[in-house]
Amino acid sequence: MKVKVIGAGLAGCECALALARHGHLVELCEMRPAKSTAAHQTSNLGELVCSNSFRSAAITNAVGLLKAEMKMLGSAVIACAEGARVPAGDAFAVDRERFAAEMTRTVESAPGIRLHREEVTSLDRGDYDFLVVATGPLTSEPLFHTIDEFLGRDGLYFYDAIAPIVAADSLDMSKLYWKSRYGKGDGSDYLNAPMSQEEYEAFVSALLSAELYPLHDFEHAVHFEGCLPVEEIASRGIETLRFGPMKPVGLEHPVTGERPHAVVQLRKEDLSDEYFNLVGFQTKMKVPEQKRVMQMIPGLENCSFARFGSMHRNTFINGPKHLRPTFQTKADDRIFFAGQITGVEGYVESSAVGLLVARYIDEIARSGSATPLPYHTALGALGRHVSESSPERYQPSNVTWGLIADVVGRVKKIEKRERQVAAAMQTISELGKIGG
Repeated sequence: MKVKVIGAGLAGCECALALARHGHLVELCEMRPAKSTAAHQTSNLGELVCSNSFRSAAITNAVGLLKAEMKMLGSAVIACAEGARVPAGDAFAVDRERFAAEMTRTVESAPGIRLHREEVTSLDRGDYDFLVVATGPLTSEPLFHTIDEFLGRDGLYFYDAIAPIVAADSLDMSKLYWKSRYGKGDGSDYLNAPMSQEEYEAFVSALLSAELYPLHDFEHAVHFEGCLPVEEIASRGIETLRFGPMKPVGLEHPVTGERPHAVVQLRKEDLSDEYFNLVGFQTKMKVPEQKRVMQMIPGLENCSFARFGSMHRNTFINGPKHLRPTFQTKADDRIFFAGQITGVEGYVESSAVGLLVARYIDEIARSGSATPLPYHTALGALGRHVSESSPERYQPSNVTWGLIADVVGRVKKIEKRERQVAAAMQTISELGKIGG
């Protein structure tokens, strides 16, 4: 089969590589570097533009289970991520530059994939058997309008924000301390900037008074709850940040044993410890304001920014109206959508949908139809989300246990999760690797 994949982000690369492993011919189209986006900084494939974290590594966490299932099915994204992994407690974080470089090398060296560096604005399949749209949240305007017309002009979009990154050698280490929450990991994965009540309240006041980037007349700001700008969180009440990204619980000072009033955590961006990400500090503040406000954090008074936070449009479609659980469009079974544009949220979920789409295309090629993965698996649950959620209230979602079908029933939570994991892993193990 010949498959055209538009978009060489996580979902597009995952899909293309899985299809190529199974012997299909793939044209992978990527508009960068000929045309970039407001968030990307390089021409590398699979570039991570927000956090460097693939979130929890614990298999009893829904996203941890999802990663385990993907690995069993031969995920290239998970393999590249493991090779670029950096310490982050019980989280799965990567050196983003190493990760994107390895993704690029893997795709460019894969037999059966032809990488085409040019913007695509049409959904015409031409002489390809299948078309996969994996353009992600930063779909270009021309293609966005094409998709909108294809779906019947009810496309949706919201805004997402990126956290700043600071240089390690610009930090005042005398005011910071190393510790992972509750002592998880080896204790050197996160730097912590403690705040007194007075410092915290002054910081919140500065956030609330900071000048933000304005929206255009045709734009409206609807943020995914799991990635709210820090100033949006602060606007919900003086204590909101202390119960969110600045919560001090489990971060008592390792020397004094005292718990700060609030804490800003900085997570490693690379193995060399040269850069740190401000955890949970996505922002839409203007650049001068970011510098002014962020330098109020103890230890960051003279910090230099390797990247300022920014805001960008995040495009997704109404999955329940337009997609089957196999991610085929209801309007044309030969056209699939993959990745974040389907309404899944997060690096892992986006990659997982790319892997699923490849599996379903391969299944159609072999037998004429595709069967969705069972909903008690984390992978199958993503298809459940995009096809069975309420169309009227559809919003992007990470994988959660709430999406995963319960095949266990009423038992203690820890036992329930263990049994759910066992059931899901057994099902996935019986499927085998695509192309393996």
